[in-house]
Amino acid sequence: MNIEQQEHFEYVLRLGDNALILGQRLSEWCGHSPFVEEDVAMANTALDHVGRARMLLTHAADIEGKGHSEDDLAYKRYEREFKNFLIAELPIGDFAFSMVRQALVDTYHYYLFDGLTTSADDTLAAIAAKAVKESRYHLRRSSQWLCKLGDGTEESHIKTQDAVTRIWRFTSELFEYDSVDQNAIAAGLAPDMNAIENSWREYVSNLLREATLEQPDAAPLAASGRDGRHTEHLGYLLAEMQYLQRAYPGQTW
Repeated sequence: MNIEQQEHFEYVLRLGDNALILGQRLSEWCGHSPFVEEDVAMANTALDHVGRARMLLTHAADIEGKGHSEDDLAYKRYEREFKNFLIAELPIGDFAFSMVRQALVDTYHYYLFDGLTTSADDTLAAIAAKAVKESRYHLRRSSQWLCKLGDGTEESHIKTQDAVTRIWRFTSELFEYDSVDQNAIAAGLAPDMNAIENSWREYVSNLLREATLEQPDAAPLAASGRDGRHTEHLGYLLAEMQYLQRAYPGQTW
């Protein structure tokens, strides 16, 4: 495998890992949401992310060319081999915490996948065309919830502001560059991340203002999920997600 192919694989794999891990986290709300309609909405959002992960991991496996399947990449890799952002693996917390995370990540995904619709990788562009439609809906929903919670009761405001404060430092990783990103951008596989960051910051700033929430100061992040350095939470998530395949190798749906 030459370096160009390896970096192409790595770039798509990262997108798939973000979708898979966030989808797994969101699925934990099934049966535990505040009310029935929201339980259905959370489950559907989780399914959107898992469906996106299936397409991206299948494409990544095809690029890698080693005969792996989407299931191999999802269930047979270890913690240090996952390349997802740390923000995706954080525990769901309370409802405010999950909605804050979703609003921040949905904004990122909307602008990212919109940019990826013109990727030089035709398959990735087709996946992005579907994902951006889902992300537009996800963003509308999470933005509405952020405003309801932030500008709601005194208790909901306090919990939502606390969630923003705790999550904020994890957003810096969304816009960190390395050689994989730089080469993907140069090859036309990935969009200009500076433009996406500017759009993200403008939208999030306006959203927080509307929700009567304060934007925290930037803070450094010690680890990077894209380097395989994760929080302690990912190991527990994978132990549950991968249990069946680890206990009974070779099972298929």
